Amino acid sequence: MKKLSSWKEDAPESFYVCCTAQLRETNETSDMFTNSWAKCLSPLVWRVPIFIWSIIIITLSVTFFWGPREKFLLYMTHWGLVLIFLESLFGIVVCVKSQTQSKDGGLAWHVRLYWVLYNIAVPVAFLITLFYWAVLRLPGKKMNFAPNPILDVMLHGVNSGLMLLELVLSKAPSRLLHVMQPLYFAGIYLLFSVTYYLCGGLDPWGNEFIYPVIDWSKPVAALVVVTLTALFLGLMHILTVLVAALRDYLLKKYLGDKLGKYNDGFDA
Repeated sequence: MKKLSSWKEDAPESFYVCCTAQLRETNETSDMFTNSWAKCLSPLVWRVPIFIWSIIIITLSVTFFWGPREKFLLYMTHWGLVLIFLESLFGIVVCVKSQTQSKDGGLAWHVRLYWVLYNIAVPVAFLITLFYWAVLRLPGKKMNFAPNPILDVMLHGVNSGLMLLELVLSKAPSRLLHVMQPLYFAGIYLLFSVTYYLCGGLDPWGNEFIYPVIDWSKPVAALVVVTLTALFLGLMHILTVLVAALRDYLLKKYLGDKLGKYNDGFDA
């Protein structure tokens, strides 16, 4: 009953934090971002390989891109790839930089930036994989968004696997209130795609759309797909929070790590 009363009191503030995509800072410590749940394993063990992977895949994707290089960033897949690059980069910075607290006692700017990138990169990677294999690569689809089959899997499969690795091995908290961070990122891409269409932009094959299922010459159908995609992105964020909650529960129960109690992802 006490917890319910507290939730009601905090609801307006929580709603504001959620809508403005602010970080919900409560009891975070630098340990949550600079260490893994396995004390003998540094996050650098997987963040450095992910960083190197992202550089290699970006280079190969640009080299073997099926259209003019200036159109490389038309696709959400490539936005997600750059996002993984930035997330792993700042994940490394967080581990090697000694200062993790700001002067006011909160998290340092580079830790906060890593946390935001982490909150966005994980669910967006899951969405890209789901959207690609469930929608764009359905039987009968003629368009090929990744002519190189190895890159196809790297961009639309391995990307999620690496972000799942980051999610499972790290100790960074995931909270429901941060759901607007990936949604606003997707909103920026949506605004870009609409602007590109209104300016007469074409895809590498000369079509007026970037993705055939989001054709702004058919606004009603496009808005339906966009709405469903936003809902699925929200579900991917919820899935991320659930995995983080399970990770911390197992950490606390079986490894006796009292830091497991910090997981308040479902609290207001």
